[in-house]
Amino acid sequence: MLTTEQLTPPNAFLHRLQQLQAAFPEIFTEGKIDMEKFKAIFTNDINFNNERYILNWAGKSDAFKVLQIPSTATLKPQPDESVNFDSTENVFIEGENLEVLKVLQKSYYGKIKCIIIDPPYNTGNDSFIYPDSFKENKEDYQKRIGEKDEEGYLMKEGMFRKNSKDSGHYHSNWLSMMYPRLFLAKNLLREDGVIFVHIDDNEVHNLRMMMNEIFGEENFEGHIHWRRRHNQPNDKTKMIGIVAEHILSFAKNKDAYKKAGVGKIDLTGDFSNPDNDERGDWASKPWKVGSDQSGSRYKIISPSGKEFEEEWMGDLDSFKVLLKDKRIFFPKNGDGLPRKKYYRFERLEEGQCATNWWSHSEFGHNQGANDDMTSLFGVKNIFDNPKPKEIVRGLIQISNVKGNDIILDFFAGSGTTAHATLELNAEDNGSRKFILVQLPEVIEEKEEAFKLGYRHISEVSRERIRKAILKIQEQNSSLFKQLKIDLGFKSFKLSPSNFKIWRGSEINEENLVQQLDAFTNPVREGSEKENMLYELMLKAGYSLTEKVEGINILWDGDECGGQCSYYKIAGGALIIALQSIDEFTVEGILAEKPQKVITLDILFKNNDQLKTNTVLQMKDAGVDFKTI
Repeated sequence: MLTTEQLTPPNAFLHRLQQLQAAFPEIFTEGKIDMEKFKAIFTNDINFNNERYILNWAGKSDAFKVLQIPSTATLKPQPDESVNFDSTENVFIEGENLEVLKVLQKSYYGKIKCIIIDPPYNTGNDSFIYPDSFKENKEDYQKRIGEKDEEGYLMKEGMFRKNSKDSGHYHSNWLSMMYPRLFLAKNLLREDGVIFVHIDDNEVHNLRMMMNEIFGEENFEGHIHWRRRHNQPNDKTKMIGIVAEHILSFAKNKDAYKKAGVGKIDLTGDFSNPDNDERGDWASKPWKVGSDQSGSRYKIISPSGKEFEEEWMGDLDSFKVLLKDKRIFFPKNGDGLPRKKYYRFERLEEGQCATNWWSHSEFGHNQGANDDMTSLFGVKNIFDNPKPKEIVRGLIQISNVKGNDIILDFFAGSGTTAHATLELNAEDNGSRKFILVQLPEVIEEKEEAFKLGYRHISEVSRERIRKAILKIQEQNSSLFKQLKIDLGFKSFKLSPSNFKIWRGSEINEENLVQQLDAFTNPVREGSEKENMLYELMLKAGYSLTEKVEGINILWDGDECGGQCSYYKIAGGALIIALQSIDEFTVEGILAEKPQKVITLDILFKNNDQLKTNTVLQMKDAGVDFKTI
């Protein structure tokens, strides 16, 4: 009997193409014959168009077009999903990160000290957002990324495409996804800022070239090799087992980064302070010389009375100086050989820098990260391949993030960056801030997170931060009575604008009434004042964590009908009025001496005299006055 395979005639063309690729891999690009390379190998017609050193791929021009498409989205505050919403300066954003990066451009341009991201590695099994077709237009793309489920969340089927290695645009799809995001990320970095990107062997070569192009080859800071496994792989099918991943680092401006100061990281071993030495944590090394060394021979008597006569690292006078300075330590209750103390602060002052090999023993590993998640959530496998806190902590330290510096992670995953930042602040009483962005990717029913009631990865990310905060509070209950550490986060959700979009160039007979309505009343039906407030703050260039005060003006008379309100942002630098406008409200606003005032045009209720007077009063006071 013939099998199905025997009954099916072979694809002769595909078979011959595979044979050709096996014999001449150099003429293929992403599984297809590159005719320029073919001609260069087999003919005398050698002519490479635009011959220069450059990273190019199918769809690169589309990646640039994506950058030029403005975002009309905004960020909707979610106080109920937050911790200490009114006081915290940390931010968690749920939404598609390309749109979020666009929304953040004005408010956070040049304000981020450190970016740490762990994007899809393009293994052939992962999914991420990229166009099905490189001819996909703006409307089709926006329609696809706008597909939502019954709860209003973006649908995985609409957002994601599995990027199979069989795809003719396998590398191109990934590059087109990454390029605009890295480009926008660079805008957000301070001049002395730095970015770290996790990656594995599949795209590390392309990532390096892409970052060379975006950040400049001269701003390359280093290539870290991190051992992500704590054990040895046992796979007889592989010649080389994969135990390490890569982290590429680029500065925004290398000179400015160096001038600001490179952070130091302790790679010398464990330090402690068992004798309460006033100089702080210390470690020790033998005073006795090693077998292949020579030194000075003399007798040393330990505090317990034990005598040692050996060859020592220094002469007797040097030993006496160290002993008097309490830098000699005798272990085993005074019976052990003397050891010389060295202090943590000394190692850091020596300028010890991180190496490009980061061991799992010091910077964590995948199993340890899984154990941390299990400890927080009470079940195993709550999240696939979370990053350990130790690796993120190390990146924060070497990038010299301090004070109120901001750390951004727009592929937030399980929320490791937030957890590491909070723990580091708790240890050194720091005030570092984080902004995390995570897509509400749907969790499948078979996954452990779904069984616990989570439906989207962003929910797991937020909950991990909440649990981390509770754990830090429990472990440091006495400490927090003395220190003021920010243990909270403001949650936001990427949402459509609260305002109707005026499209004057697209007016026709069918949408004339709709466009005129957008002109006369720009507020979308159902828009809430707090949502409009934060959208206008962002558009005005103010951060999401600026202090907001609601001001109520009460009058005894009937002139304004009782109560008039406005919002005071950043101590009154910005005033936003969304409820009503009259002469009394204007007087109250001007008394705040703001730099900028924004209000809704419809609040003037066609009172042209009031609007004209308001404009003149604001101008006389030197206030930048805008109406929407």
